[in-house]
Amino acid sequence: MYKIVRKEVLNPSVSLIEVEAPYIAKKAEPGQFIILRIDENGERIPFTIADYDREAGTVTVIFQKVGKTTYQLDTLGEGDYILDFVGPLGVASHFENVKRAAVIGGGLGTAIAYPQAKKLHSLGVDLDIITGFRDKDLIILEKECAENSSNLYVMTDDGSNGNKGFVTNKLKELIDGGAQYDVVIAIGPLVMMKAVAELTRPYGIKTIVSMNPIMIDGTGMCGGCRVTVGGETKFACVDGPDFDGHQVDFDQAILRSRMFKEQEGLSLKNHQCRMEGMKNA
Repeated sequence: MYKIVRKEVLNPSVSLIEVEAPYIAKKAEPGQFIILRIDENGERIPFTIADYDREAGTVTVIFQKVGKTTYQLDTLGEGDYILDFVGPLGVASHFENVKRAAVIGGGLGTAIAYPQAKKLHSLGVDLDIITGFRDKDLIILEKECAENSSNLYVMTDDGSNGNKGFVTNKLKELIDGGAQYDVVIAIGPLVMMKAVAELTRPYGIKTIVSMNPIMIDGTGMCGGCRVTVGGETKFACVDGPDFDGHQVDFDQAILRSRMFKEQEGLSLKNHQCRMEGMKNA
């Protein structure tokens, strides 16, 4: 059993939990993830490690309420326990010979991009962070990103925070303005990562994306998390989740990500209906 020692609501749909998991905290690195199961009847669900504290022995994950399991997870609070919490899984990110970089987070992807940025900043890299959200009420980790970057640019689709536009608009502006990046790291919705990769391609800028497809066992055995990279089949759980954005077949990944939308919607609907029934009982 793994105890939740801290919970924080970041916005109406996104929450943070800090979990007591000393063995995972001891070895965790940016780019890696965990798989948790709330209880014996729960599904296995992966979350990127948003942060870790080796001394305190805790691991932080940030999640958005989008399906049955994440809604259930959000009902837990400080002092509650999670049945299974396994990791660290995946290949840690590598940042050799990087002097200047841009880290881009789209929506909840900002939580995944943050540990990468924090690591780069600790290595003395000249770092620009660009984050994008639909509106100002959905912005997360602004303070943390500001503290771990040379420059932070927070964009909103509607301009409600004073910076209207997509992350690609700001990235192109910076590149055309003379920014010479050794690497661009983009993490967020598939369509956003694809747009960033297509933007950097003609400039010849190395671009890393984090792939988070459907995942079950986290050991490469089930094949559910397969992605096509450079014409070859890779498994995000053991070969990634970081991949060369210029080699990823995003069109295929986008189609596969939509395969179980109907079933996911029904599962969430049934879960919420049962919860409503309990409230009215």
